[in-house]
Amino acid sequence: MTTLMQHELIRESEKLASLPQLPRDEGGPVFAQPWQAQAFALAVKLSEQGHFTWKEWAAVLAEELKCSADRGEPDDGSRYYEHWLAALERLVTSKGLSDPASLLARKEAWADAYRHTPHGKPVELAAAAPKRQ
Repeated sequence: MTTLMQHELIRESEKLASLPQLPRDEGGPVFAQPWQAQAFALAVKLSEQGHFTWKEWAAVLAEELKCSADRGEPDDGSRYYEHWLAALERLVTSKGLSDPASLLARKEAWADAYRHTPHGKPVELAAAAPKRQ
């Protein structure tokens, strides 16, 4: 491992430590479902690409978690990545990377593909149609 790689691991560890209530074990974040890991990775990648800072990300996620608590939802960690996804959707739309209608259409396409996939087979989602200009 190079010194640069060690520095990157420390920075990543510091970023993760700044996130409220992140489900983790001694090895790092833990995920109950593949979509949770994908949402996690997408947030990290979009931040790395400069679409939002990690500080912005942590603030929006903290706000989502506070809204959940204000609604009286249990704070048992079972819905953490649902809040993560809601925060990601908020940032993606507020930064103009997508719009709510496109996100909804993609969710509906996923649900339709899931309903029409035989049990035991991987769900295949067709590529999103290009946006009309």
